[in-house]
Amino acid sequence: MSLFSFSGTPPTDLGITSGQLKSCPDKPNCVCSQAPADDTEHAIASFSYSGPTKAAIERLKQIIEGMERSKINQVSDDYLYAEFSSKLMGFVDDVEFYATPGESVIHTRSAARLGKSDLGANRKRTEEIRRQFVAAQ
Repeated sequence: MSLFSFSGTPPTDLGITSGQLKSCPDKPNCVCSQAPADDTEHAIASFSYSGPTKAAIERLKQIIEGMERSKINQVSDDYLYAEFSSKLMGFVDDVEFYATPGESVIHTRSAARLGKSDLGANRKRTEEIRRQFVAAQ
């Protein structure tokens, strides 16, 4: 439980649109593997995996469920949407994973709902999830 609650309003425009996750806003509080590579502020590598897509998404689900202050909001065979809240202030980040059909790639997007800077929290969390995902393969 957070001391404060700066959760913001949950976005209504997340998910997959024409094979794409939502673009990052023009703020340094978001990372997305579908951002252009030259957008170093927002670009992050996608996740590679082998085996069935459903199993890879399930592995992500288990990792996220094991992390503090996480909540899974939606999961399907190729998509996962979760929220993470910060310990002290209760800021909420929306995190998505999308397994591109016919490829062994999972795209990811992680963005703060409020504020301008997240002090690198979304990038750090995504890389921690990646580390656990790779270790579990």
